[in-house]
Amino acid sequence: MGSFLTRLYRDGNLVDEDFPPEEVGDRLDRDDRAIAWLDICRPEERDLRLLAEKLGMHELALEDVIQQDQRAKLDRYDTHLFLNTYMVRLDAAGGLDDVEVSAFIKPRVLVTVRYDERFNIQEVLARWEEGAELGQHGVAFLLYGLLDTLIDGHFSAVQQLDASLEQVQDAMFNGRRMNRNEVQKRIFLARRDLVRLRQVTLPMREVVNALMRPTMHTVDTEMIPYYQDLYDHVLRVIEWTDSLRDLDTTMLETNLMLQNNQLNLIVKQVTGWAAIIAVPTAVTGFFGQNLAFPWRHTQGEFIVSLVLTFGLAIILYLVFRRKGWI
Repeated sequence: MGSFLTRLYRDGNLVDEDFPPEEVGDRLDRDDRAIAWLDICRPEERDLRLLAEKLGMHELALEDVIQQDQRAKLDRYDTHLFLNTYMVRLDAAGGLDDVEVSAFIKPRVLVTVRYDERFNIQEVLARWEEGAELGQHGVAFLLYGLLDTLIDGHFSAVQQLDASLEQVQDAMFNGRRMNRNEVQKRIFLARRDLVRLRQVTLPMREVVNALMRPTMHTVDTEMIPYYQDLYDHVLRVIEWTDSLRDLDTTMLETNLMLQNNQLNLIVKQVTGWAAIIAVPTAVTGFFGQNLAFPWRHTQGEFIVSLVLTFGLAIILYLVFRRKGWI
């Protein structure tokens, strides 16, 4: 059986918590001014039966909870809304870690479903405590606190990816800290994370926009500005992610170009040294020198060949050095 957290609010004030989840419906029936929050971590089949029998959740929404790995979306049913989304953050290795979170939204009940402890629900509780003055707006406020936490996580992730790409840019032009292969690996990993982040954040635009529609009967007029702020943050994350994807592509092309330039430089250097080495080979070959030299030739011939060998080699070295070939 999964673990549960429960809370009961009345007029924006917390009046009870940690009561059995089976009592959620009864407590709401006894107090028509109350709203409830139920959190399920690591749900099992009996937990889903509780949602179906006690709270009347639709079987298709429960099926989405069982299957997991759904896209971020907002489904509308006759008695409730079903939200599926993701919390994202960068792990210790700098890779993107996404955690699926689901929510059932009824006029007086918010049920959150977590699949493991990686999503720290205490962050949501802290957000609710900070905005307690909005508690009178009921489920719209609780849902706002949940979405605000999730979207802030998206924003933080794209901000960290931006900083990571800046480090890679520095390394591209300063090879002392990171070699070319490591740079290319970091670029590919960043692109993978950006693609995943876009998959998570792009549907959130429609999710938040749909929640603000009057036909959803979820967000009241006073809470609309807060949801509009969420919508603006989602747009900013999407635009930032798209910009970083374009930057990542440019960085990959630039890194390949720098590698080609480095290869051309190496070829020029090798060619330059080959030309310098060819000088003594040509001189000694012209004079017919061999291992018995200088005893079989005059001292003057030895000096001439020696001057030509070192003189031409030094001249070629200075010329190539001046042109930046070596």
